[in-house]
Amino acid sequence: MSNFTYKVYGDVFSGNCYKVKLLLHQLQKPYEWIPVDILQQESRTAAFLQRNPNGKIPVLEFASQEYLFESNAIMYFLSEGTDFLPNTRLQRSQVLQWLFFEQYSHEPYIASSRYLIRYLKGAEKYKTVLEEKSKPGYAALDVMEQHLSRNQFFVGNKYTIADIGLYAYTHVAEEGGFDLSRYSAIKSWFAKIESQPHYIAMG
Repeated sequence: MSNFTYKVYGDVFSGNCYKVKLLLHQLQKPYEWIPVDILQQESRTAAFLQRNPNGKIPVLEFASQEYLFESNAIMYFLSEGTDFLPNTRLQRSQVLQWLFFEQYSHEPYIASSRYLIRYLKGAEKYKTVLEEKSKPGYAALDVMEQHLSRNQFFVGNKYTIADIGLYAYTHVAEEGGFDLSRYSAIKSWFAKIESQPHYIAMG
């Protein structure tokens, strides 16, 4: 596995794919990026479903024909033994806590709203759906703001994959119709992340 160049199957404007891309850059790990157009159903082909039977991106090929899917699982795998994942039992569990929060209380509202607007151009078509997602989306942002008003980062006051996981869709939340103007702690946190070594922007 050590001589294998990672392959990442994804879309450069997907927040979930961006998590993996950003972490690989910050780890300074070489990888090959393989574009997958979800709007053209490229994640539903027989070949792709051999990599991820769930038909979603990103997928990491970490050894020849050995695959891992789900963005947060991929980050956990890549960050093992690095500064991006704490080495104490409690802090590792806190990283998972925030990654589960991202997937269950954040992504379904903030990321999916962005998908409807940016990818499907459906601001009017999905207006009612977007309105329903607004309240729980802001509730997730409020939880983040409260935590960041007392902490530099999400776990142990150190930059970890918990921060990458939450940053990916939060920093483009306005593309999903969310107003971040009152979230000063979140904005300060953005700046801290964007000043980290080997940071790259989405895209």
